[in-house]
Amino acid sequence: MLEYGVVRSFQFLVVWITDQFNCQCGTDMELAVPIPPQFGYKRTVLSHGWYDLPPFHFDRANWALNRVLSIAPGKAVEIRIRQQGDSLGISVPVRVSNKEMRSLETSVRHMLRLDESFTEFYDLIAADPDLSWVPVEGAGRLLRAPTVFEDLVKMMCTTNCSWALTARMVKTFVELGIPAKGGRKAFPTAAEMAAMPESFYREEAGCGYRSSYLKGLADQVASGEVDVESWLTSEAPTPELKKEIKRIKGAGDYVAENILKLVGRYDGMALDSWIRGKFSKIHAKGRAVTDKRIGRHYSRFGRWTGLALWCDMTRDWIQ
Repeated sequence: MLEYGVVRSFQFLVVWITDQFNCQCGTDMELAVPIPPQFGYKRTVLSHGWYDLPPFHFDRANWALNRVLSIAPGKAVEIRIRQQGDSLGISVPVRVSNKEMRSLETSVRHMLRLDESFTEFYDLIAADPDLSWVPVEGAGRLLRAPTVFEDLVKMMCTTNCSWALTARMVKTFVELGIPAKGGRKAFPTAAEMAAMPESFYREEAGCGYRSSYLKGLADQVASGEVDVESWLTSEAPTPELKKEIKRIKGAGDYVAENILKLVGRYDGMALDSWIRGKFSKIHAKGRAVTDKRIGRHYSRFGRWTGLALWCDMTRDWIQ
């Protein structure tokens, strides 16, 4: 198998040739991105609810994940991602430069976790009676946004409310973003969200008690007071990074432990009422269970505890 670096160099040559062709023909631009071993496209796209929130748009009939991405100040494009054999096909409906295409590829690799290794996790669960299906189906990668800021905003919008309210809040925020060809918009920057008064969050987005938290987060990130993107590369021990995340007002254990998963730390379980109910159904014949019991059940997976739990809970999402 060719090393990624060689393959990617070849890809950029293909992009350059395609770019020259598109200058004359005006067709969509295409890029093929090789996928790593044991990568499950469907399992990754449907790993949790992000696929159902803009700027993502999921075309289930064609198993295509669309996403509006900002690629330059004032410029956004909507891309279409589909699996094509051993690669992901990325379609761009407008002409973009080589630099912009590379930026789009970087975003896709980040969102679908293409460069993250799950070998240790897969080896750990390969013989487990409940989880041996995970490496077979290439599960375990959790879809994420191109930025930690977007992930954090969305995660804060999932707390103590229905999914319908989460969707309403996120859709309202996306209306602040840059439009792409076709009308769909990118997720707003922290500066674009910070420019809105707290009343916008409360009255238009329906954020309720979260209004001041979300406005405060946008202000802190836009001003540079808080660098949430640094969490991706932080060398701090997970407990310390969790404390740092929880310093954001409105980010409790549930938000912090879910964000940790999205930056590659899987120690926390991020328990909520849905997980408790699903665990009870699967492992306790519907009887009430304590959080300690849930923790003991997955403790054998060590630093992969939270990911093992999530895979166990979502096995039936794809039949």
